[in-house]
Amino acid sequence: MTKFINKNEINYSWYEIDAKNAVIGRLASVISKIIRGKNKPTYTPHMDDGDFVVVKNIEQAKFTGKKFQNKKYYRHTGHPGGIKETTPEKLHQNKPGEALKLAVKRMLPGGVLGRKQLTKLKIYSGNEHPHSAQNPTVIELSKLNNKNLLRN
Repeated sequence: MTKFINKNEINYSWYEIDAKNAVIGRLASVISKIIRGKNKPTYTPHMDDGDFVVVKNIEQAKFTGKKFQNKKYYRHTGHPGGIKETTPEKLHQNKPGEALKLAVKRMLPGGVLGRKQLTKLKIYSGNEHPHSAQNPTVIELSKLNNKNLLRN
């Protein structure tokens, strides 16, 4: 029989990932596994037992191919004929981390649990972040898989 953990048995950790030259989709899949808690042996599908992830240097993350100009994100305002579209290039100018946040959001479950887990993702431009007091463990993407970083 599978043993599920209780809410008081959960231990949260902090991880730090440098997004410099990282491929957005591969970065999002690594982040979503950590946020959901699938990297832990105590993974419980119906509970929020995932860890916190701090992503820095998001302005230097990359898309492969021509996706940066050609990929489209759609949203609807709720009014008739209110469908809006944007590209990662336009999104990056206004909000540099929004493309990564959308990618991670779509890898999490829908509903209350997914929204709660998404709050554990902290995205920052530049090298500095206010979470150094939590002593985050650094994850090197290039050591997980050499395809995670885009080579020029």
